[in-house]
Amino acid sequence: MNNHIKNIILTPFNLLYNISPVLCTKLLFRLKLGQKLNLKHPVTFNEKIQWIKLYDKNPLKPQCVDKYTVRKYIRKAGCGELLNELLWKGYHPKDIPFDKLPNKCVIKVTHGQGMNIICKNLSKIDKNAVIKQLEKWLKERYLPCYGEWFYGKVRPRIIVEKFLGDSNDEEPADYKIFCFHGEPKLIDVHTQRFINHKRNFYDLDWNLIHNVSIKYPCDETAVIPRPEKLEEMLKYAKILSKPFIHVRVDFYIVDNKVYFGELTFTNGAGFDVVRPKEFDIKLGNYMHLPSHRI
Repeated sequence: MNNHIKNIILTPFNLLYNISPVLCTKLLFRLKLGQKLNLKHPVTFNEKIQWIKLYDKNPLKPQCVDKYTVRKYIRKAGCGELLNELLWKGYHPKDIPFDKLPNKCVIKVTHGQGMNIICKNLSKIDKNAVIKQLEKWLKERYLPCYGEWFYGKVRPRIIVEKFLGDSNDEEPADYKIFCFHGEPKLIDVHTQRFINHKRNFYDLDWNLIHNVSIKYPCDETAVIPRPEKLEEMLKYAKILSKPFIHVRVDFYIVDNKVYFGELTFTNGAGFDVVRPKEFDIKLGNYMHLPSHRI
């Protein structure tokens, strides 16, 4: 379901959020997770994500969730070598210089998730269809009632980046490192996302964390090898997560080189089911919230 349809369905909640963000957040939490939200004394990961959405107004966040402006943050943090090659940027799809781009590339809208067009053979794509899709995506906005205030603060634009893939043109494994107060704590790994999607959680020593899940089930039968660049990714994650209470730092590894993926501050908007309850509490314990609003 796209954001436009969700906006229509959730119109009453969007209106309520403008009146009372706290009440709206509590109602959505109850509807989505079947639990009462405790904002005075939050304990679980999802409860603390709700607190962060409401009260942590770190001014770096709008810059860091935009796929173009985050590049400035990465460079300022001294990690510019992580950035994928930028081939083009602009605000208007019709300005994309298709004839000057390599045959393999990725076209992205900078303010959303999943708004990517992966081109493995640019000469065969329908350029008009691509332009139409990008124009549609540029108009989409995050749901106000979800409280992720930092998305869309920067004017959305289009970027074109170099295609990152292996020798078979398959997307590389996606390493999502959950960090708390500048310290990596666990790694969520996704492989073969568009073929035979596998997912598992690992600790920092690459030991499989059994019987846990966030939204989607894991596949403990999947053998996901320890990456040679694990320590390097953890080092970068520590640097990039330092200014934040919590952030998920995503990486790819291609040709034995680490690439930055994205920063995510509110995983699933704090509405993804975390199982078991003990895992939800354990992740929550990693977050030490201040006694005052930031």
